[in-house]
Amino acid sequence: MNKAIFLDRDGVINKEVNYVFRVEDFVLTDDIIPTLKKLQAAGFIFIVVTNQSGIAKDLYTHEDVAIVHAHMLSLMQENGITISEIYYCSHHPDVEPCICRKPDSGMLEKAIARFNIDVKHSFMIGDKERDIQAAEKAGVRAFQIESDSSLMGIAEKILDQAPPKSSPSGRT
Repeated sequence: MNKAIFLDRDGVINKEVNYVFRVEDFVLTDDIIPTLKKLQAAGFIFIVVTNQSGIAKDLYTHEDVAIVHAHMLSLMQENGITISEIYYCSHHPDVEPCICRKPDSGMLEKAIARFNIDVKHSFMIGDKERDIQAAEKAGVRAFQIESDSSLMGIAEKILDQAPPKSSPSGRT
């Protein structure tokens, strides 16, 4: 089974700006790259789970989100970081309810099934209470941070709690 880090996008991976849907507004948080490198070296895979209600509100489109996500993936790849998948919810409860929008756990549950994720050894990092609630519903431990703050301290806590990376033979 895989151990995963679920990451909210806005405020965790990139600086919080109301409705980030343009590449020029997408700015990585200060230590996201070294933090993810450290967690990736410990054997974690990364899954991004993000609410994008601006689509439901007709503020931007799925294409806008795809362009921003392609940019984010490119920045990660340039730094040797692999994002296994990005799940986003385009709904808003005032427009159309759903089970994927955080605080519901649909995005996490989809990733858990698809990537054979061991929830006991996986974590969510988010900057909103709804991120934490979604993780709890999916059985994943969670850390709530202040928007745009350092993740390195959280990474250290995760590494203290996580089992060691397995060798290819399955032995540690």
